[in-house]
Amino acid sequence: MSLIFDAPAPTTIPVQGTDDVFPVNRIFCIGKNYAEHVREMGSDPSDTPPCVFMKPTDCLVVGNGDLPYPSGTEDLHYEGELVAALSKGGKDLDRAAVEDAIFGYAAGLDMTRRDVQAGLKDRRLPWDMAKSFDGCAAISAIKPKADAGNPHATNLKLSVNGDVRQNDTTAKMIWPVVDALVHLSTLIELKPGDLLFTGTPEGVGQVVRGDRMDLVIVDVAELSVTLK
Repeated sequence: MSLIFDAPAPTTIPVQGTDDVFPVNRIFCIGKNYAEHVREMGSDPSDTPPCVFMKPTDCLVVGNGDLPYPSGTEDLHYEGELVAALSKGGKDLDRAAVEDAIFGYAAGLDMTRRDVQAGLKDRRLPWDMAKSFDGCAAISAIKPKADAGNPHATNLKLSVNGDVRQNDTTAKMIWPVVDALVHLSTLIELKPGDLLFTGTPEGVGQVVRGDRMDLVIVDVAELSVTLK
């Protein structure tokens, strides 16, 4: 038996301070995970269960540099997020098992075709194509958790062309990282190489070609990309 075409190369992410790389398995995302962002999107945070969606692994743009502007949208939005990276997996995990499964943390951008999302929501259709497209996520190198300070209560700041747009603390997550992963493990078996984009605080907005986005998560990572 032989492959009918060459298998795609695996997606890998550098590990800060080492020559190692982290092989990516799947990308999960939590939506509506900061109360003020839920409100700015027109929903009620008191009635918001974890909203889980996925992005294709090969959409991921790793490290600083250019980020492609996608087709099919005139309203592309940034969402700056803390990302958790897993080196172990399992199903129906407790908190201790989740803590043990987390390898490290990174800074990530969840890019969203907001006009596409709005149109799909209006028709009560799944909004995969609003979140899943070429270059729909960017990520920094991963910092091992032992070196990442306290990612559960750290500052997240995103600037566009030097203008601060998001500036908040990860302590405001409705579903903190461990709780979100415990919940996710009841729905699917987590596996080594899985990533979790943990949601974005308020201040999301539109970006256009030529805009530079700088994301800083204190003690975790920095990421700088320019839309092309």
